[in-house]
Amino acid sequence: MMNMVRFSFYPVGDSYLLVAVVALALVALLALGPAREKVSVGRRAVLAGIRLLVVVLVILAMLRPTLLYTETKKQAATLVVLVDRSRSMSVPDEIDGKSRWEAERRTLDDAKASLRELAKDFEVKAYTFDAEAHPADVAGGQIPLGDQPDGRQTAIGSVLEDVLRQQAGKRLLGVILLSDGAWRAYPPRDVLPQTAASQLKYLGYPLYTFRFGQARGLGQAQDVAVKELVATERVFVKNELSVSGQIRVDGFVNREIPVRLMFETSPGKMERVAQEVVRVNANGELIPIKFTYLPQTPGEYKLTLEAVAQPGELVTTNNQLSTFVNVLKGGLKVLYLEGTWRAETPFLKRSLDSSPDIKVDFLRIDAQNPQTRPADFADRFKPGKYDVYLLGDLDATAFQGKELTDLAEAVSKGAGLIMIGGFHSFGPGGYSKTPLAEALPVKMSDMERQPLGDPVAADLHWPGPLKMKPTALAQNHFALMLGRNPQESLRVWDQLPPLDGANRFRAVKPGAMPLAAGSQNQPLLVSHHFGDGRVMAFAGDSTWHWWMHGLQTAHKRFWRQVVLWLARKDESLEGNVWIKLSQRRFSPNRPVEFRVGAQTSTGEPIKTATYKAEVVLPDGTQRPVQLVQGEQQVTGSLRETQAAGDYTIRVTATHEGQEIGSTRSRFLVVEEDLEMDNPAADATLLDSLAAMTGGQSLAPEELPGLIKRLAADTEYLEVQTETKQTFWDTWPFFLALVGLLGVEWYLRKRWALV
Repeated sequence: MMNMVRFSFYPVGDSYLLVAVVALALVALLALGPAREKVSVGRRAVLAGIRLLVVVLVILAMLRPTLLYTETKKQAATLVVLVDRSRSMSVPDEIDGKSRWEAERRTLDDAKASLRELAKDFEVKAYTFDAEAHPADVAGGQIPLGDQPDGRQTAIGSVLEDVLRQQAGKRLLGVILLSDGAWRAYPPRDVLPQTAASQLKYLGYPLYTFRFGQARGLGQAQDVAVKELVATERVFVKNELSVSGQIRVDGFVNREIPVRLMFETSPGKMERVAQEVVRVNANGELIPIKFTYLPQTPGEYKLTLEAVAQPGELVTTNNQLSTFVNVLKGGLKVLYLEGTWRAETPFLKRSLDSSPDIKVDFLRIDAQNPQTRPADFADRFKPGKYDVYLLGDLDATAFQGKELTDLAEAVSKGAGLIMIGGFHSFGPGGYSKTPLAEALPVKMSDMERQPLGDPVAADLHWPGPLKMKPTALAQNHFALMLGRNPQESLRVWDQLPPLDGANRFRAVKPGAMPLAAGSQNQPLLVSHHFGDGRVMAFAGDSTWHWWMHGLQTAHKRFWRQVVLWLARKDESLEGNVWIKLSQRRFSPNRPVEFRVGAQTSTGEPIKTATYKAEVVLPDGTQRPVQLVQGEQQVTGSLRETQAAGDYTIRVTATHEGQEIGSTRSRFLVVEEDLEMDNPAADATLLDSLAAMTGGQSLAPEELPGLIKRLAADTEYLEVQTETKQTFWDTWPFFLALVGLLGVEWYLRKRWALV
């Protein structure tokens, strides 16, 4: 605090000239007085002196002299110091192999004297922080730190907001942040640091950042991490389950590291089903991993891709990733009937035979040669004999008696049927007047009949090339999904070569759905339901070109999925109640959204069903889950996902008071070490936060100097107050003036001058 005193005049009218003129006039008036013969020289001098004093007082009153007292005070202010105590501060990547935590401690010790001096005039508030800000007492400039940093998050944004709320109403010298700058936090503590920095800027509080640690993080440490796991979500029994992933290795160059695929063989029991040994040539190298496995029994199973922990690893929680797969019942039986041996036949058979869960019985029947019919041919159309019937270029005259009637009945009771293009398929094959006319999803006419041996009628077929693509409504259809998502699937379809030609469908039946079309929107693949069965009409017969162009995978997947869809094996769950999760693996504290539904045996949704859901937490605790009925679907949301482990959602559906089924689905909350999975320091973030607020990003050794500057450069905190003391407008001054005038009048009266 500083005090200053000064004397000043404030003349009337702010004009010294006016005061001077009045003073001269008054002094001139002093010459006027009583005649010399009436008063003695002494009395005249007394009266002149009194009048001179009056003139002096009047002049002083016009000059308005004032005594100014100026007092300078500093406003109260607070310096906030934030010290990172998260686990990443334990990484030993500072000079001499010291940890970031030790470097923080040394930096604060070096700044102790500066803090002590600053605390004489200002308040110092210190906090250690991780997910929250923890107040720390400051004594003698010393900020106490614990033995080890143990925080599992670095919520820089949320902590800055919390501190601003706690210090609301105070003026801050600034905020000092000591950290590695690695912002890692779970909801709801994952506020962006830039958001908090914007608040500091608005309030005019600078942020000074001090970075500890190296950006290379674990690059100089020893760590093996599974960075990616991709597995088919649904697979059929004894069908190939493909699992791929990536392994990152640091610090174990030229060392053999076993990587294994673990599969849940019984509840809670994981068994190794595949293994590969990897070796890296450089730190940070990413190694692709691929495994295949044939599940033997249906159900929902957990699988884990695991890299065996190595001696000296700093972190082991990132050595594995897990997910869940649904293994569906297989053993499908397909009857494939052809009338001619054509190019499409061997490739179609090869694609279906590649699936161990699909057994294909192939028969070539010559309509003009009855001897080609096996003795049990008629028995093959009895309900339950086959799951799917595939009819190729086979004229209707190849069937006898009630065989087509039996086939139509088998389809109506749940079997699948597909007829593929050919010169003697659909109308040209004479099916317009058979029981299959009602079962197929396209209209036919006996005018389309192509007699055996006659030249091919061009008007019954679309000439090639025909580029086949899913229709807009069928891009998500199970049979046409050739990729992991619709976008990838469309890219695969774009790569497929065109068909040589196709049958020209007379019309698509009402209620049937065109799934794929040509470039001129001519329907190529159409589906509908017939009774309890599913039926497709495919106009093409040259998908073998896909195989010949190196796209065998797409060819296998298309024909396999067609058969699975026809057999109603496309659903991820067995039964009529289902749960659909957006994913199977979540980070802790992330919300889990899911949908539930129920359907009839024919696949029709039960819109008026009601549901009850609960979740089983990793510790076995059960919690009810609230479901929300929307316009189109029923959804649920689970927020209680703090604990790592396996979670199970159970759903029971009722309709009209009767339970119609129940199901369950599991998901995994991964065990994460958010701080140590990749504890690289982030200098860029600290630099940007400081720049946003008008502060600075400094080296740790510059902390004492900064504190001294903050203590010295506080002119903006100084407030001056002025106190004025005047004399000309006081009672003593007024009484003195009146008293002199009264004395002068009294003397003149006594001396008989008035």
